Amino acid sequence: MLKRRSKKRAGEFQFLVKEARRLGTIEAKIVTPGKLAVEDRVVLKCKSGCHMYGHKFVCPPHTPTPQEFRKILKEYRAILVVKFPAKAEADEEVGRSLAKNLFAPDTPADLRARTKEFWDTWGGDKRRILVAMLALEKAAFNEGYTLAIALTAGSCTLCEKCNMEGTCTHPSMARYSEHALGVNVKKTLQNIGMSITFPFENHPEGIGMLLID
Repeated sequence: MLKRRSKKRAGEFQFLVKEARRLGTIEAKIVTPGKLAVEDRVVLKCKSGCHMYGHKFVCPPHTPTPQEFRKILKEYRAILVVKFPAKAEADEEVGRSLAKNLFAPDTPADLRARTKEFWDTWGGDKRRILVAMLALEKAAFNEGYTLAIALTAGSCTLCEKCNMEGTCTHPSMARYSEHALGVNVKKTLQNIGMSITFPFENHPEGIGMLLID
C-alpha cells in the first residue's frame, strides 16, 4: 500500500509536464521548491541595470522581496520548470549591448533598428510564453491545485505602457517574472540539470515556472 501511494505521489504532477510539452516547451521538469536559488543580489541587478525598474506593476520594487518570496516558497510542494524556444534573433553586434543600443545617442541607425526588431520579436515571444504559463496554471487549478501560480519570462509586455498612474489593465493575466522575485534562473537551472546558454547566442530561451500546491 505504501509503495503504491509513493508511486502515485511521484507521478502526481506529470499531467502538467505532458501539458507543457503539448504547449511547445523544449524541456519540462517537476522539482522541489528548495532547488530554486533565490538571491537578494538578483533584484539589485534589476535596480541598477534595468530601465523597467519601478515602471511596471510586476517589476521591483512593486513585487514581493526575495526575503518574502523565500517564505512563500515554503508553502508550495513542487515547481514545474519549463523552457520555451524563441523566434527573436540577435547577431553578435546586437546581442552585445541590447539596452545600450536602444538608448545611447551615438548608436548607428541600422544597429538601433536591428536591436528594436529583436526587442519587438522578443516581446511577442514573452506574450506567447505568458499565455502558455497561464494555461498551465489553469490546468493545475482545474485538477484541484487552486493556489498554483505562474511565473513567466522577462518583464510584462501585455501593454505598450504600464498604467502605473492607475491600476493594472490586465490583473487576471499579469504575472511576475522569476528574476523580479530574486530567482537566479541560471543557477536554478544548474541545480536541476537543465541547460541554458546565457548570455544567449542568436536566440534567447524563455524560462517559466509554475508553483504548485
